[in-house]
Amino acid sequence: MTTHTRTSKATELAGAHWRKSSYSGGTGNNCVEVADLTDTAYRAVGIRDSKIPNGPALLVTHQQFAAFLAQVRPGA
Repeated sequence: MTTHTRTSKATELAGAHWRKSSYSGGTGNNCVEVADLTDTAYRAVGIRDSKIPNGPALLVTHQQFAAFLAQVRPGA
C-alpha cells in the first residue's frame, strides 16, 4: 500500500483552526495540534508541533489520520 503525505509551511495554512491534542502533556514538551482542512483546497488533516506554530505542518488524508488514531488509542 502506498500512502502519500504532504508538508506545508504553517503560514500557508492561515485561517486554519488548530486544536491541541487532548493527549499533549501540560509540561510544554509534547504538544501536537491538528486542524481539519476539509473545507480548504488541501482537503486534509493538518498536524503540527504547537511549539513551532510557523514551522512545517504535516498534511494527511482523513483516512490516514483515522488509521493513525486507531493505532495510538489505548487498547489498540
